[in-house]
Amino acid sequence: MKEYKTTIPKFKIVSEKTEVRKAKIVTSQNAYDYIKQFYKDDIEIFESFFILLLNKANNTIGVKRLSKGSIDGTVVCTKMLLFYAINTLASTMIIAHNHPSGNTQPSNADIQLTKKIKEALKLCDILLLDHIILTDCNYYSFADEGQI
Repeated sequence: MKEYKTTIPKFKIVSEKTEVRKAKIVTSQNAYDYIKQFYKDDIEIFESFFILLLNKANNTIGVKRLSKGSIDGTVVCTKMLLFYAINTLASTMIIAHNHPSGNTQPSNADIQLTKKIKEALKLCDILLLDHIILTDCNYYSFADEGQI
């Protein structure tokens, strides 16, 4: 029987530490208002996916843009999402992305991604509170619609 030897490359994920404006997030409107500040004029140009990391009291402890995509999609790496959640010792999380089209309704891919992330976080005892789909002037909340 052949023995497999693997070598794991050593690397370090480096992220810039930035000051996070502290806020208590208790409603989907709070989440929308907080996350929207990280979008500039690009909210109507291309999709970006953000995670909002919270402590047990729903106070912000971190925010990270996980991906920046094209006009109609972006790729989300669940492993990176988990890395940031665990690294910050988040107790809860809100995920968010924009729809440049202005349509706030979730696609089937949005729904499937939400389920996948919720299950991955559950394994780490982190609660997914909401998935916000935002546009420049409106939003859709999975929690408000009973989909979380």
